[in-house]
Amino acid sequence: MGWVAEPSLVIGSVEAGAFGFLGAAVMTPDEARAKILEVRNGTDKPFGVNFHMFQPGADQIVETILANKDQIRAVSFGRGPDAKMIGRFKDAGILCIPTVGAVKHAQKMEQLGCDMVTVQGGEGGGHTGSVPSTILLPQVLDTVKIPVVAAGGFADGRGLAAALSFGAVGIAMGTRFLMTQESPVHAQAKASYLKAGTDQIIVSTKLDGIPQRLIRTPLMDRIEKSGPLSMWLRAFEAAMIMKRQTGASFGDLLKSAKGMTGHGEQPLKQALMAATMPTLIQKAVVHGDVKDGVLATGLVGGRLNEIPTCRELVDRTIAEALARMDAVAALRP
Repeated sequence: MGWVAEPSLVIGSVEAGAFGFLGAAVMTPDEARAKILEVRNGTDKPFGVNFHMFQPGADQIVETILANKDQIRAVSFGRGPDAKMIGRFKDAGILCIPTVGAVKHAQKMEQLGCDMVTVQGGEGGGHTGSVPSTILLPQVLDTVKIPVVAAGGFADGRGLAAALSFGAVGIAMGTRFLMTQESPVHAQAKASYLKAGTDQIIVSTKLDGIPQRLIRTPLMDRIEKSGPLSMWLRAFEAAMIMKRQTGASFGDLLKSAKGMTGHGEQPLKQALMAATMPTLIQKAVVHGDVKDGVLATGLVGGRLNEIPTCRELVDRTIAEALARMDAVAALRP
């Protein structure tokens, strides 16, 4: 949710009764510090921060999170902190809630001492797996003892009721909150999300070699037809944009790239694209350039047809979930 989970959306979601995470994974340490302060100035409710331990300046971001432990109550990440770092968060009373897409990763996070785990099924947006939520969720629930949050394919109270029935403690919704009034996403990008049906949402490996779920755009059509040389050119162009924005050295970018793609197991051009691909998302969601940017989305994006406020979304989700659970309870003899 880089450039989407900004202060306005975090404030809107927590004030509505959800738990919002600030998307600091695409921020410099100074940006993260300023935006954490912006959230604090906008609400006294607890919130979380999402980051990558391998991003440039991650150590400084961690210190900022710890310095704001009175209100930052959780952190989320994919690959990231080791047991020592997780211990620091736990000592500060900050919950560690990583996002995983496989049973073995959920087990690993539990072993490292994480408090909870968010399990994203294959319906989820951005980097995604192939196992649907309805299969992956019970697999993880049968394997770990820590609380589990369900993600991937959830957009309403029916989904919340279903996840609770499986045994999850709640749901995480990315694309659904992206499509709210408090979301900072450019109006042109939101219009593209509204127009996209499920048949216009694809999974591509051409961006960085890892499956990603996105809306078909003119750029994605070109990328799908491109060869190896085009991938190198896109990688270099994106790297230069990120270098200008963050001030990171090429060494920093390569380090980040290797961490993002399984500790360097991917070819260089794919690793570099993984670290710099967010600039293509930025083009679309921040600047509204849907022609030359990319639009990450969960599969539920294909059935969203309105843009509510966070309050309307949360209230409706809870009401729908209670209604569905009441309806099921009524079936008991």
